[in-house]
Amino acid sequence: MTDIAPPRVAIIGVWLESNRQAPVAYEQDFKDFYQLEGAAILERSREANPSIMGEAAAFVKTMDATGPWEPVPILLAGCHPHGPIDGALMDKYLAICRKGLAEAGPLDAVYVANHGAMIATDRDDPDGELIALAREIAGPKARVVVTLDLHGNISERMVEQCDLIVGYRTNPHVDYVERGEEAALALRLMLAGLADPKSAFIRLPLTPASVNLLTASGPYGEMIDYGTRRRAELAGDILNVSLFGGFVFSDSEKNGVAIVVTARRDVARAQMLAREIAELGWNNHARFRKKLTPLSDAVQLALKSNRPPVIYSDSGDNPGGGGTGRTTELLSALVWAGAENVLIGSFFDPPLAKMAHEAGVGARIRACFNSHAGLPCDAPFEVDAEVVGLHHGTIVGRLGYAQGRTMHLGPSAALRIGGVTAIVISDRMQTADPMFFEMFGLDIGKAATVVVKSRGHFRSGFIPWFPPQNVYEVDTEGLTSPVLERRQWQRIPRPSYPLDEDVSWTPPEW
Repeated sequence: MTDIAPPRVAIIGVWLESNRQAPVAYEQDFKDFYQLEGAAILERSREANPSIMGEAAAFVKTMDATGPWEPVPILLAGCHPHGPIDGALMDKYLAICRKGLAEAGPLDAVYVANHGAMIATDRDDPDGELIALAREIAGPKARVVVTLDLHGNISERMVEQCDLIVGYRTNPHVDYVERGEEAALALRLMLAGLADPKSAFIRLPLTPASVNLLTASGPYGEMIDYGTRRRAELAGDILNVSLFGGFVFSDSEKNGVAIVVTARRDVARAQMLAREIAELGWNNHARFRKKLTPLSDAVQLALKSNRPPVIYSDSGDNPGGGGTGRTTELLSALVWAGAENVLIGSFFDPPLAKMAHEAGVGARIRACFNSHAGLPCDAPFEVDAEVVGLHHGTIVGRLGYAQGRTMHLGPSAALRIGGVTAIVISDRMQTADPMFFEMFGLDIGKAATVVVKSRGHFRSGFIPWFPPQNVYEVDTEGLTSPVLERRQWQRIPRPSYPLDEDVSWTPPEW
């Protein structure tokens, strides 16, 4: 009996969601999150609470659990949502991957762990470049499997140069592990000869803001629910259904709600289902709008007594979409109005966090928000405050989006400003988990109003206290304002709804 060699699977990835108007992402920005090569990739992936993206860790753990394999870890780099990646840095990452893949020898597969909404300072599709590189070096017989965030912007090259794309299905994203597992299990099927995937791809002229892309309800959720149900009905034919809402702030040529359906063998089956889902989405395209709460209304509601507790999304300044995490518009409005029993987080302001740590708990300080240079939206705000909490900032997410993930927020502080307690952190992250407040011993359940710099992921982390009817998305300024008409767009294909009203779409004739 001849022994069968375990499959040799390379691991590469450059994970970045790019907001074209945010500052350029350089190598230090990746190092601040993670930049791993070789064995360090496997070590980090196999940790109980990995700090890398959950789907990459789950892929490794699932391959470990399902049989022998020979991992060939080359590069995993990840950056918090930022601006375009520096073109020279992307070239460096591509060179590392090219060298590693070439020196690896014969490969059975390549796993690519990307976000999907990355742009570079000098081109719009570095995600597609990396996937095409994997195909070029590994060869036509090797399998190329990709995991992506559902906010990915999908190009034809990304689909054509791989065997399978697996996108998240939930927003807030709470299915990282499941998608990493799905990618690994699908790869095992391919390697066993039980699937020879064929994909169909449709991009709609539809570029909604992320607040319109929740999956628990609404038109996007209905598309995902339909695709999931039909996949179950066609289980013998369909390997994967991934629906990408896109990330409008990338402002790229590959923007647009995208449907990628992968059949086990018969592309006609994938084309049929992709068209069904696309038609459903387009028939409902007028529903991809949402009315925000005006700032003045949010302040007045915060001042009311005898009402249920509420949570506000500072929608214009979501660090999870490239926002600076530094805008003070909502904070200053609540302080000036005299709002009471308010928790607000989290402000990315290392100098202020340092000042609080040097002063110590109980100290009174003159808190200078945005004392260091920033963008025009990062208005300075100076106010008297009491330091009521200090923390080193290394925490493990407790609920929802960040559950089980180690986060390094750096020196952090809680500052009481009248009836408002503001959280200050030293690493720019969205406040999507209760630990951002609980690390200071603050009781979310006793607050009348909670404000978070997060677009939607906070919904899963704060659901024990705030059901959907008590959630308000406040119309604030910043790099992630959902009011798309306020922004000058450069590269999005036009016409595109909701930027344009007179838009038509014709299904492909396959």
